[in-house]
Formats: sequence, C-alpha cells, structure tokens
Amino acid sequence: MGQFNTLLLKEWRESWRSFKFIWIPIVFILLGITDPILNYFMEDILNAVGNMPEGFATMMPELHAIDLLAASTGQFQSIGLIVLIASYTGTFSKERQNGKATLLYVRPISFTAMFLSKWIVASSVAIVSAIAGYAGSMYYTVLLYGKVDPARFMAMLGTYCIWLLFVMAVTVAMSAAFKTPIATTITIVLILIGSVVDSIIGGFWTVTPYKLSTYGLRLVDESVTMSIFWSTFILTLSLIFVFVIVGIYFSKKRASTVKV
Repeated sequence: MGQFNTLLLKEWRESWRSFKFIWIPIVFILLGITDPILNYFMEDILNAVGNMPEGFATMMPELHAIDLLAASTGQFQSIGLIVLIASYTGTFSKERQNGKATLLYVRPISFTAMFLSKWIVASSVAIVSAIAGYAGSMYYTVLLYGKVDPARFMAMLGTYCIWLLFVMAVTVAMSAAFKTPIATTITIVLILIGSVVDSIIGGFWTVTPYKLSTYGLRLVDESVTMSIFWSTFILTLSLIFVFVIVGIYFSKKRASTVKV
C-alpha cells in the first residue's frame, strides 16, 4: 500500500505540474457551454448576418433541455475524448522512451500499483473534466431552456463517469502495451471509430459500452429500458476490469523495453 500511495502521489503531481487538472476541465467547460449559448442566440446571430429568407424564424426547431445535454455530450464524445486520449496515451510509453522509467524499474516494484496509479489519476482528470463540462452545460441549459430533474441529471453524470473509466482503462492499457503512436492509433480505433461504427449499425444490438452514454442521457427523460441499461452498465464494468488486467500484464511484460 505504501508503494501504491507513493506512485499515486507521483502521478498526481505530474498531472498538476503539466496543468492537466486545469486546462482539460477548461476545454470541457467550453465544450459544455457552447451549444446552449449558440443555439439560444442562433436566431439573433442569423438575423445580424442578414439576408435570411422571410419566415426563417419559424423553421428553427424548438429545443428542450435534454436536447442541449445531448449536444454537450456529443461534444465530449468527440473533441473531449480526443483531448483525453492524446493527453494520456503516452503515460507508459513516453516514460520508457525517455528513460524516466529506469528510476522505477531498478527497484522492486508492483506493476499492479504502477498501472492503477496511472489509471486512477487519468480517470480523475477525466471525471473532473466531465463534471466541470456538464456543470457549465447544465447552468446555461437551466438558465435558457428550463429545469432538469437533479436526481436524473446526477444519474446521467454518474453513468458518463463510468464510460470515462472505461475510456481511460483502454487508453492507459494501450500505452502499457505499445509505443505512443501505435497506442494512440489503437485507442482511437477502439473508442472513437468504435463509437462511430456503433452509431451507424448499432441498431442490430442493444448492449454495448458504446451506448452507455446514450442510455445515460435517456435516464433524464426516462426513455431507456432499465434492463438494457443495467446489462450495458455491467458489461462496461466487466470490460474495465478486463482492460485493467491487460494493462497490468503489459506494464510488466514491456518493462524490458525501457531505454537506459
């Protein structure tokens, strides 16, 4: 436990020194507030631009709070995940390449503690960022479009945090298994391209971690089938465990690739 605490403190300090606990949440806040504000003032913006056809205002769709939360989630699922993956896909591989890991590997070390410390800190940054982003989105959504049930919103936020635990488990595990460029490519394929594929042909199946964020949104308007939601939730937790095990295995197996 003492070794785990030391490694966790090391990762925590590195994330603070690189300002990841500051700039990544700021990115999520900007992503979260963009859609509520832009959509609310879109008609005024278009009128200011001019040359709009007569009666154009009647063509603007009426948006509800759930629509804006969905739009913010879409931003997090694209730009937000790219930022997180790019920030942590080299958490193992870069240390091996620049020789920093040598200082750790020359001592008896628990690779379980090493992987968990990196995953926990990466997940903490991701969750703090998501909370900050949804807080900004929620503030302007309630201010401009109407209230959202707090309990349902918290259920949605908790569900999205589980999804982020999965994303960061994949990211850190791939960093443990491969060099940074390969790890980045595989993580993007598994997470981002996997999400796109699921959105295109995902109608053929209902239980997949890629649908967890969507099901979380549906908790807000109670349009999700709870049996499917819980099956997806449990599957995602199981896959998190699998990728943690994979990451621990490769963090030990690839220790010999450290540059001295």
